[in-house]
Amino acid sequence: MSTDMRQKMADTIRFLAADMVQKANSGHPGAPMGLADIAVVLSEHLKHNPKETSWLNRDRLVFSGGHGTGLIYSLYYLWGYGLSLDDLKNFRQLDSKTPGHPEYGHTNGIEITTGPLGQGVANAVGFAMASKYMGHQLNSDTANVIDHNVYCLCGDGDLEEGISYEACSIAGHNKLDNLVMIYDSNNITIEGSTDLSISEDITKRFESQGWDVVSIDGHNFEQIDEAIVKGKKADKPFLIIAHTIIAKGADKLEGTHHAHGAPLGDEEIATAKVKAGFNPELTFHVDEDVLFRFRCAIEEGELAHKEWLHSLKTLPLSEQNEALHAYENPDFSRIQWPSFDKADATRNTNGKILNAIARAIPGFIGGSADLSPSNKTELKDMGVFPKGKNIYFGIREHAMASISNAIALYGNLMPFTATFFVFSDYLKPAARIASLSGIQQFFIWTHDSIGVGEDGPTHQPIEQLSQFRALPNFYVWRPADGSENVEAWKTAIEMKKSPSAFVLSRQGLPLLDSPIKGEISQGGYLLAQSENATYTIMASGSEVGVALEVKKVLESKGIGANVVSVPCYDLLIEQDKSYIDSIIAPQTKKVAIEAARGLEWYRLADEVIAMDSFGASAPAGQLFEKFGFSAESIVAKIS
Repeated sequence: MSTDMRQKMADTIRFLAADMVQKANSGHPGAPMGLADIAVVLSEHLKHNPKETSWLNRDRLVFSGGHGTGLIYSLYYLWGYGLSLDDLKNFRQLDSKTPGHPEYGHTNGIEITTGPLGQGVANAVGFAMASKYMGHQLNSDTANVIDHNVYCLCGDGDLEEGISYEACSIAGHNKLDNLVMIYDSNNITIEGSTDLSISEDITKRFESQGWDVVSIDGHNFEQIDEAIVKGKKADKPFLIIAHTIIAKGADKLEGTHHAHGAPLGDEEIATAKVKAGFNPELTFHVDEDVLFRFRCAIEEGELAHKEWLHSLKTLPLSEQNEALHAYENPDFSRIQWPSFDKADATRNTNGKILNAIARAIPGFIGGSADLSPSNKTELKDMGVFPKGKNIYFGIREHAMASISNAIALYGNLMPFTATFFVFSDYLKPAARIASLSGIQQFFIWTHDSIGVGEDGPTHQPIEQLSQFRALPNFYVWRPADGSENVEAWKTAIEMKKSPSAFVLSRQGLPLLDSPIKGEISQGGYLLAQSENATYTIMASGSEVGVALEVKKVLESKGIGANVVSVPCYDLLIEQDKSYIDSIIAPQTKKVAIEAARGLEWYRLADEVIAMDSFGASAPAGQLFEKFGFSAESIVAKIS
């Protein structure tokens, strides 16, 4: 393609982005205008089908700098993903297809929700890791079912976030040669020049992490093309440091931080259009020759997709019909759920459950942040990533969770991640994105309360249960024994549009006497009942055993009490009033027990026995006694 044509295409992107921000009177014109030249050349390399966005072997494109939606939506309109010029004109408006940051499931073609800086870098690593795993499972001597690339556009802010260090280290360690990251190095942040806050050598940083690195002029079409070609052929992850000018093509604001997050102004845009040979009177304008060039993505994508489908026919029938089908259609009826007949820690019962699921479901994979022996998450005899199911994330909780968000959205994979519950703080931003996006990731969080014991208050979660129960579309499971644990998983694996967290004990918990009924799928159930009960005692996890002891003490005093086990508070509060009243009798005094902060229980309880402080270092039993969780002390408080 001629340089003149490429320039016209790039300028079209620039002015679409500038017009979008100007009309909305809100947004970020600088990055889209600076990246326009790169976007044009990348369009020539990208393998995708705008008419079939779920094609498994498409290239993945991640916009880590999610504020650059002027570029994103311009490209998706130009490529033919179903956006119209009217959609671009409604940028950042209520109920539009073009919100301020890209949202998975909201705008066709968006691979994953980004916005909080650095998330997209880890997401791109996740897509690349998922691709490597699926390639090892599905490729054969006669056909490569999976052979696509993953591209990520990121900026200075992304690389300053700690998550990018974590994720890029994992990428280099695993030699992800299918990952090409393009760093928009314009030396500008909101506050001004990057010299204010960063002076490290990015090339040395990435080379030390196992990446190949090239540095180019991000406005030179030939250099951009050569770098992408080189990246596609590399035998390790590849970083292109593209030196660009923010708001390239703008008149007075080009190269300044003032162009980062504010409209350029009508006069500035008109002057820029004149300089580029565009009609300053026209807004949201795309010449037919430009649109034709970009829309070639549809024909080229459909051809590539059909060729891929044809290649599947060369696979042996057993591979084509069994391997790929098993990933696309997981059969949960094949899971041989374990049963439990003795007291045990729920981290232990959960480990057996994980192995049962992984043996039956090909796409069930995952790992821990260097805690698998403690989290009990090793998938025994199932190999190590990329050929096997066990992923070693290292002590990188934030990247682990963001990587797994992408693995979950890759297609046909069901990832889990694990750490101590108190360290869930390190991955909270990724858990929030999973909730917002409806991503089915399974979080395994062990060492769930002051029951951690001797490690003391730094390792004893107090506020975390309340924090994650407050997340919309996020389901926290805290089973009281192995049977509840099994039933919790049976419900969670069917919740395709929600993340689930399993909060599990370090210490052994008693086996519940009562049989578990189907009500676990409703979040809570009546575990033990008394005639003419005066109290309803509610609890989850390790405190269910305490609640049963409280019932015994009350009954010894001639006072009846019901016990309600609530393995998933989030599900219970979604039930209608009639169900809640059927298990939590309105006429009783309602008491909740939780060895954590427990503020959310006031929605259901009249009185909450919970933690009002951090814990301490001592054996778990002594801590439960010290902080008032013995049956006798609870009865004294409530009666």
